[in-house]
Amino acid sequence: MSPEVTRTPAEIKRWRQYLADERAEAATYRYLARKRGGEEKEILLALAQAEGRHEQHWLTLLGNDAGKPLRPSLRNRILGFLARRFGSVFVLALAQRAEGRSPYAADPSATSAMAADEQIHEEVVRGLATRGRNRLSGNFRAAVFGANDGLVSNLALVMGIGATGVSSAFVLFSGLAGLLAGALSMGAGEYVSVRSQRELLTASRPTQVTLTAAKELDIDANELVLVYRARGMSPEAAEHRAAERLGQFSCDCDPSFSLQPERQERQDDHESVGTAMGAAAASFCFFASGAVIPVLPYIFGLTGITAVIVACALVGLALLATGAVVGLLSGASPLRRALRQLAIGLGAAAATYVLGLVFGVSVA
Repeated sequence: MSPEVTRTPAEIKRWRQYLADERAEAATYRYLARKRGGEEKEILLALAQAEGRHEQHWLTLLGNDAGKPLRPSLRNRILGFLARRFGSVFVLALAQRAEGRSPYAADPSATSAMAADEQIHEEVVRGLATRGRNRLSGNFRAAVFGANDGLVSNLALVMGIGATGVSSAFVLFSGLAGLLAGALSMGAGEYVSVRSQRELLTASRPTQVTLTAAKELDIDANELVLVYRARGMSPEAAEHRAAERLGQFSCDCDPSFSLQPERQERQDDHESVGTAMGAAAASFCFFASGAVIPVLPYIFGLTGITAVIVACALVGLALLATGAVVGLLSGASPLRRALRQLAIGLGAAAATYVLGLVFGVSVA
């Protein structure tokens, strides 16, 4: 756009905000790059350079109207703060959502290439965030969902028993018993689940038998081909690999045909599952940390409806937090997941409270 073209105050204001946000996004990617290495660092720096090109576009349009730098939007300020302090998968998940909300597609002042860039940036950040999600161990998964289970189940237990009209001391001890029983059950269940999954993975791993048995096999029957076909190779690839094992080829003529079971396989599957003891401990501790929240009002001496209201408020805040975390990790809206978690948790508690009222009246 040439300097002679008239620009409205609204356009100048919007462009200056775009400029501030592009600068903030580039800075966020640079902050994240400082805490990473190798390929991920290169990708993040390339994203920062792309945002720099967008920044230059708005500088060119604004000309002398660029003025002093504006503050970025609240969203970008939060992203920058988190990137400087943490640089975790949560920041990437937020950045992914931010890239997906770019206004450039609907703004004629932005080029079609810029709008396309933002769409591609969303997918790039999604890929980086997915790497981070995959690096999260099974222990973290057990912790998040263990805490949520503790919150919902013990709140429902406390409210259901409290509604029957029993003493506050009875409600307190019931809540503590529910905490201990639930935490032990969660820990034991997580241990058995993870241990069983690891054993299944181990049982599915190819053994080294082809190295020792190949020399004794009947070359004409060549049952070694069946081994490789059972592992998923095509007939051609299986025959090629079997010929290598039987010594008919002196070299690996086509490495793409080779599973090379003699090499130690990566432990990615096992790492994604986590350790049985670690998952059990995390599940126990976080279930207990969630389950203790509904009984806090009774521990501090509150009684009756006051204790119920305070318990619901504390658990509601915790449910919003865990729901937001789950939303971030899954790439969904943190607010929507937080509200869904809140509705489910308080809904379950309300149902048990009503049942407790009915049961209490019938007993009376």
